Amino acid sequence: MSLVSKEYLCILTKIIKMRIMAFDYGTKRIGIAVTDPLQIIATALTTIHPNESLTFIKNYIQTEAVEKFIVGSPLQMDGSPSESAPHVNGFVKSLRKNFPDIPVVTIDERFTSKMASAVIAQSGLKKAKRQQKSLVDQISAVIILQSYMESSYLE
Repeated sequence: MSLVSKEYLCILTKIIKMRIMAFDYGTKRIGIAVTDPLQIIATALTTIHPNESLTFIKNYIQTEAVEKFIVGSPLQMDGSPSESAPHVNGFVKSLRKNFPDIPVVTIDERFTSKMASAVIAQSGLKKAKRQQKSLVDQISAVIILQSYMESSYLE
């Protein structure tokens, strides 16, 4: 059952901009990032356990309008799906089932964890904070979201 009708969502989207929410899915943690309502800035939101994802998202969209979900798709260097792809695909199916009025887009997430680690290393954070894996997941979600925003801006 949808909380908002598709027609209302289309009208609302034309009147005001809504946030885009991105996910760096892992079997232990999901990094989440969101845009501002004008879709200019991507910001890390949180890291959650996969079992908490649907509850977290349902609670979030009750207070913030979300136009689209972006999920990082894990690929090998040759473009084939990685070992974690079935888990990510299951998450994508769950999003589509539970939030049928919010489109889900998958994008290539190769190198996002390495890029996130490099950003964190250069950030000046103390060593203990830099080693938090949840921070890498959040920054990876931001990179996924920024990549999507840049690619959709060029279209």
